[in-house]
Amino acid sequence: MLKVVHLNTYDGNGGAGRACLRLNKALLAENINSKVIVHYKFGKNPDINTFNTTVLQKAYAAATIVLERILAKRFLKPMKRTPFSFTWFGRSVIHHPDVQAADVIHLHWVNHSFLNPAHLAELAQLNKPIVWTFHDSNAFTGGCHVRYTCDHYIRQCGYCPLLKKSDAEDASHQIWKQKHEAYQKLNFTVVAPSSWMLNSVLMSSLMKDKPVQQIPNTLETGIFKPQDTKTAKKQLGLPDDKFIFLTGFMPSRKDLHKGTSYLMESLELLKERLGVNAANVELVVFGNRDAKNVPDFPFKTTFLGTISNDEKLAICYAAADAFLIPSLEDNLPYTVMESLSCGTPVIAFTTGGIPDMVKHEQNGYLAEYKSAKSFTDGMEWILNHANQASVQAEARQTVMTYYAEQRIAQQHVQVYNQLLQRADTQGGASV
Repeated sequence: MLKVVHLNTYDGNGGAGRACLRLNKALLAENINSKVIVHYKFGKNPDINTFNTTVLQKAYAAATIVLERILAKRFLKPMKRTPFSFTWFGRSVIHHPDVQAADVIHLHWVNHSFLNPAHLAELAQLNKPIVWTFHDSNAFTGGCHVRYTCDHYIRQCGYCPLLKKSDAEDASHQIWKQKHEAYQKLNFTVVAPSSWMLNSVLMSSLMKDKPVQQIPNTLETGIFKPQDTKTAKKQLGLPDDKFIFLTGFMPSRKDLHKGTSYLMESLELLKERLGVNAANVELVVFGNRDAKNVPDFPFKTTFLGTISNDEKLAICYAAADAFLIPSLEDNLPYTVMESLSCGTPVIAFTTGGIPDMVKHEQNGYLAEYKSAKSFTDGMEWILNHANQASVQAEARQTVMTYYAEQRIAQQHVQVYNQLLQRADTQGGASV
């Protein structure tokens, strides 16, 4: 039986962690011996292993994660909120029995003091096929996780706009060199979840000699599924005679990555356009950590807080008439996939991997990038759509056709088997 071990920093925190766990579950359903080992384990799921098994090891891992973030502030510009990872800390994983026993090592998100370039290079000693899913851009940049319009990754980084000291030999260029040295020693196949990520990898100076395949993430389509909208609204205490817009975590107007300011502007514009009919629209926000530290929305707003239960989250999507995601850069955001899987159309900017999932005026609306007016047009489009049921059906069908568990698992198994066959032919680990 094929043995695959997945390595990720956390056990389900963030989109990468969830993608890792969902793929693991999908592979198990296909009778693959699949295991997940994480650097820092928050939960108590016995099926998820961790490299830090003692209290002291876990404390050390937590300390290095926190210390990295504290030290980073000395080097990063204070007004920049773009995630950036340095390579000061890391740990070796090559002696773990499950890693040694695996036929294929599958890397996911490995930052936050987990696998720095030196410890990634160590994996070459195991002489095993390695697959690495890129959940953001960090693996092929000099430190940033979100690039926006910066194209320095096409060269060798340097002159980083995020660093206080920015020049040709700055920290981003030094990190680029560390990664380049490690990648020269390590053969791996890149999995890009979106066409946007695929194109980024192909343009990257660090990935020019690495094979890459596009395979999307998956999710539990039996949990995230269409439900009766009125029943879902009743369960959440929402009125069934109002049009409900749902959106995710709203940090602040200054948060660049999530595009909050554009959403706020769009909602204000929508209220102006609707006039007296604005009373027929309500907003629901989930994922907000602090209801007191949120913008003053122009519509009546219900804050649901952080939702850690997928069944409850699916009810939230089902209760909504449309989902709003104003992100300015995203690989293949799960909120979009989850919403569509529940039959809820999505309004989003044309950015990142979102156009892979949202088909304009079929299962949602792709607004012009960074245009609040266009985003408002999208909200009006779904509000006034003559056949919303057809849009909902198209949303669900998109997920079942392209992102269902069995389909994605089989695509990964095909890659694993190809690499193993090539390794057998060549007498060693495959690229």
